[in-house]
Amino acid sequence: MKKVELILLFISCSLSQPAFSQTRISASTDFMVLRSFKKDQRFWVIGQNIMADWHFTTKGGAYASLSYSSYGNFTNQLSATAKDSTTSPQQISFDNHAQIRFQQVSLGFKHYFVGTTDAEIKFNLYTITGLGLIFGRVTNKYSTSIDTSLYNAPVQPVNGSGHFKRLTLDLGLGWEVPLGSDVFLYMTGKVWIPTSDYPSKYLFVNDNAPLVGMIGLGIRILF
Repeated sequence: MKKVELILLFISCSLSQPAFSQTRISASTDFMVLRSFKKDQRFWVIGQNIMADWHFTTKGGAYASLSYSSYGNFTNQLSATAKDSTTSPQQISFDNHAQIRFQQVSLGFKHYFVGTTDAEIKFNLYTITGLGLIFGRVTNKYSTSIDTSLYNAPVQPVNGSGHFKRLTLDLGLGWEVPLGSDVFLYMTGKVWIPTSDYPSKYLFVNDNAPLVGMIGLGIRILF
């Protein structure tokens, strides 16, 4: 929650600057269902997105958003091999019960190709294009205790908790309808495409992961 408060404080300070005096702004929030699509790291979670929009024209402008999710659960089958040929058994198979939680900040642009930011009738359609940064937390729990004096434990994922970061390209489509008094109901579909794969020993899959898609439903208020 401290991160949310800091971002909201930053947004409030920014909006007070003269540069934004001629620009209308929106505040919105939506609840999301997220899906991690990468093989061997697939799971469903729920989350929330908080967004501020700066409408430079009635056809769009810039946005800043903060998203976070609950923990997603999945299981991988792993094995540890004996260090010595005389050790029996030569291999131990076990499960790793993993949890991953996402937090993400994103900056980008929204463009309305149907309707406008202040539409009073009908509906709007818009695109979302941005760059983001995922702050992930991972917890791994081996189903079997591995004696590392006798066996080589997997290099990844290691047993324990840790963090990882990923730069992302954020793409999405949105649909919204006015409810009246500058309040809009909207639905979005987005995807976070990883653009970096800095290796983390806590992740079972690092290449092009995590690849996350989501659908959100929320409210936007225009000021």
